[in-house]
Amino acid sequence: MLTIDLHAVTANYRTLKVHAAQAECGAVVKSNGYGLGLSHIAHALLAAGCRTFFITNIEEGITLRQALAERAPVVRIFVLSGPAPGAEGLIDAHDLIPVLSTMDQIDQWAAHGRARGARPAAIKIDTGMTRLGLATSDVDTLAAAPDRLDGITLELVMSHLACADEPDNPWNAVQLAAFESARAKLPATPASLANSAGIMLGPEYQFDLVRPG
Repeated sequence: MLTIDLHAVTANYRTLKVHAAQAECGAVVKSNGYGLGLSHIAHALLAAGCRTFFITNIEEGITLRQALAERAPVVRIFVLSGPAPGAEGLIDAHDLIPVLSTMDQIDQWAAHGRARGARPAAIKIDTGMTRLGLATSDVDTLAAAPDRLDGITLELVMSHLACADEPDNPWNAVQLAAFESARAKLPATPASLANSAGIMLGPEYQFDLVRPG
């Protein structure tokens, strides 16, 4: 039998909020709250002041939106996997925000926004994690053709640190510089780079929003 201490969860969250005093503190609750129970974890974090959540896919986003229905107007839910083709209506209906990691996703979501009215989204940039995100060449393409973002209301530009749990790893500074360079080429938008360990690297990594998980 597994016992989940929600008081410990909220205490950890509040501790991270203190360390990230200059930034909003969101929460990554993907994979059923990392196996702890999405609804229970989200409600506890909501009570602790969290208003921005990140989940894996649309299905999890719908589950979370329904679980937090009474606070729906004040809660943002970002879908890390982006907009699955044909799922635009579901994303709209449940007030989800897709994270766009490829040029195809950007073009898909922009076309939807041009047809139905501008839609919110985040853009993810690959600064060295080599997992998900736009390459430097993609960012340059967007900078040269900003009309490709017509139909999208940018809520966030984000990336992910690969070695944040190693404070002395020089790759952290490399990624920070790459992120600052890339976001400077895009429309002025709130930014997010720090995961849980990244929060502890200092204010220069925290930007506008941190994403502990």
